[in-house]
Amino acid sequence: MRLLLEIQNKIGRWVKTEKIPEALAAAYEKAARLGIELYYRKVAEEIVGSGKTGLLLDLGTGPGYLPIEIAKRSPEIRIVGVDLSEKLIGIAKANAKKAKVTSQIGFEVGNAASLRFRDASFDMVISTGMLHSLKAPVNVLKEIHRLLKIGGNAWIFDPATISSRINRKKWAASLSSRDRLFLGLFKTLGLHTPIKPYSRRELLPIIEAAGFRHYTIEEKAGEVKLYLQK
Repeated sequence: MRLLLEIQNKIGRWVKTEKIPEALAAAYEKAARLGIELYYRKVAEEIVGSGKTGLLLDLGTGPGYLPIEIAKRSPEIRIVGVDLSEKLIGIAKANAKKAKVTSQIGFEVGNAASLRFRDASFDMVISTGMLHSLKAPVNVLKEIHRLLKIGGNAWIFDPATISSRINRKKWAASLSSRDRLFLGLFKTLGLHTPIKPYSRRELLPIIEAAGFRHYTIEEKAGEVKLYLQK
């Protein structure tokens, strides 16, 4: 029992971070891939349909499917995708190359609360499914505020409803034995916690502490959508 607790504590420190654990990156990518048509394409169409052009930043980009879908629809948009997972960034770069959109998209490893970019670098910041996992959401929103140009927008959707839309049987069938091993270990040790979206009441002080004064909050079907403007 003592050994099990020690193992749980060690893995707990490793897993309970703001990034997808490297051991689970492949399983996550397979789920995200199944959500391209069901989720990412629709979000991409909404973003492009808003008329936004210029330089966009995608935080928590994962395997890069949202930036890729945006780039396919608008040659006037350039995108930087950032994620804490080196493995997922590697997958995103390969996906962009395969989709032939590398001239529009760049991917890099980075922490959303402290990025290398200069003030007012981006016309728009987007993020899907990251907010609920942040340890200090105010810090990330402050960074978003810093990076946006005057009049720029941030669209933050959380948690991304992709998880409720994909065919879970198809996803399970796509998993390798290694994927199953780590997912099983993750669940057995109690390291998986249910996703709980922020309520409007919880979000208001976070948004205002970050410096945003113009915003809209939408709550629908378990997903919260933040539309922020600098």
